[in-house]
Amino acid sequence: MGNLKAFLKQNKKAKKTTQFAATKSLCDENGDPLLWTIRPLSTKESAAIREECTIEVPVTGKPGLYRQKVNTDELLRKMICAAVVEPDLHNAELQDSYGVMSAEALIVEMVDNPEEFGELATFVQEYSGIDETLQEKVDEAKN
Repeated sequence: MGNLKAFLKQNKKAKKTTQFAATKSLCDENGDPLLWTIRPLSTKESAAIREECTIEVPVTGKPGLYRQKVNTDELLRKMICAAVVEPDLHNAELQDSYGVMSAEALIVEMVDNPEEFGELATFVQEYSGIDETLQEKVDEAKN
């Protein structure tokens, strides 16, 4: 226990934000893609989002037996929305400009290119320290 003080919370390094060009369709006056501010998700936040997107479904042919199923699309949208600091996806004016009423609906409208959305989701997961992305798990489950 000689080095307990080194483990105290005040000695923990703060997680930093970073910049990422989420889409090529939103550009500055020079035509360069706008940079979004992204923060890493904590273990606690990631687990809470996963739990929120998980449901119990009955196992076919086995009455009373259930298994967990994760809504991966919802999970990715919620993870991205939790990680994006700027632009403020909860801003009513921004949501109104896209004709939506939630951050999750807004992110799909703002990053409407499937490849760019996938790249943003992968970036958020990797920046948050999630080594294996959700898409990799889905692909592995299919094989």
